[in-house]
Amino acid sequence: MGYAEDLQELKTQAESLIAQVADSEQLEQFRIRFLGAKGALKEAMTRLREVPRDQKPAMGKLANEIKNAVQALYDQAAATAGASAAATAPATDVTLPGDRPVIGRPHILTQTINEVTEVFARMGFDVAYGPEVEDEWHNFIALNIPASHPARDPLENFYITPEMLLRSQTSTIQTRVMTAGGPPVRVIAVGRVYRPDTVDATHGFMFHQVEGLYVDRGVTMADLKTCLDQFCKAYFGPDVQTRFRPSFFPFTEPSAEVDLLFHRDDGSTEWIEMGGCGMVDPNVLEAVEYDSEEYTGFAFGLGIERMAMRKHHIPDIRLLYANDVRFLKQF
Repeated sequence: MGYAEDLQELKTQAESLIAQVADSEQLEQFRIRFLGAKGALKEAMTRLREVPRDQKPAMGKLANEIKNAVQALYDQAAATAGASAAATAPATDVTLPGDRPVIGRPHILTQTINEVTEVFARMGFDVAYGPEVEDEWHNFIALNIPASHPARDPLENFYITPEMLLRSQTSTIQTRVMTAGGPPVRVIAVGRVYRPDTVDATHGFMFHQVEGLYVDRGVTMADLKTCLDQFCKAYFGPDVQTRFRPSFFPFTEPSAEVDLLFHRDDGSTEWIEMGGCGMVDPNVLEAVEYDSEEYTGFAFGLGIERMAMRKHHIPDIRLLYANDVRFLKQF
C-alpha cells in the first residue's frame, strides 16, 4: 500500500472512530491516537521524507488535507460534547447567597508596625520619619562613630557614593529630630534599614527597626528599663520574659542588649536579641548642640521582624518575605 493510500486509510479510520465517541474520555483517546505528539498523523508526516522527491509536493498537500480533516472531526466532536455538557448542567440558583470576594489585608510586618506605634503612642511618643538614603554625618559622625570604627567599613554597609549610603540604622532619625529643635524630645521612628548580613533564620540584609529617643532633664537608665519592660508587657503580654545584657554602642553609654525568651513550637526555648539600647552619649548631644550637662536621654532600637516572630511563633525570618499566600493568610 502506497503513502497516499495509507493517508486515506487513516482518514477512514478517524471518521469511523469519531462516530463511536460517547464521552470526553473517549474523545481524548481519539485526540491522542490521531493528533497527539506521537499520534498517527505525526508519524505519517514524518514518513513524508521517504516519498520520492517528484511526488513530495502532491503528497505533502494531501497529508495536510488529511490532517486538517481529522482536526475538523475532532473540533466538531469537542464542540458538540461541550454544548451537550452545558445543556445538561444544572441551572444557576440565583436565590443562593453570593461568594464572598477575596479581601486583602495588611502584611504581617505592617500590622506589627501599626501595633508597635500604637503602644508607644499611648506612652507619649510622637512618630518621626527620615530618608532611607543618608549622608555620613547623620548615619555616623553625629552618632559618635569615628572614621576608624568597623561599623563604617564599606563591607558592612551599602554605600551609594563615598559620602552617601543606605541607612544602617534608624538612629539617623534621632539626629535629624534633635537638629530640628531643642529638648524635650520623645519620639519613635519606624523604617527599613540595610546591612549586608548573611541571610539565615534570624538575619536579613534588609529589615525594619523601631527607634526610640527620649531627651529631657533627669532621664535615667531606670527610665529606659521601665519604658522597654512596660512596652514588652503591653505588646507581648504580662508574662513575657525580658533581660538586659551589658553591651557597647558608640552613640550610647552605658549600653545594653534587650533579649526576649522565644518559645518554639517543639517546646524548646531560646533568648532572641530584640535590639540595643542605652543612655545617649554626651558626644551625641553635643553634636546636635544640646547641653549635655543639663539634659540626658535614652535611645533604643528594636527589630520589627523579631517582634513579629516572637509574638506569632514564626521560626524563620525569611518566611516574612517569601510572599507565600498560604503563610500570609494566617495573619
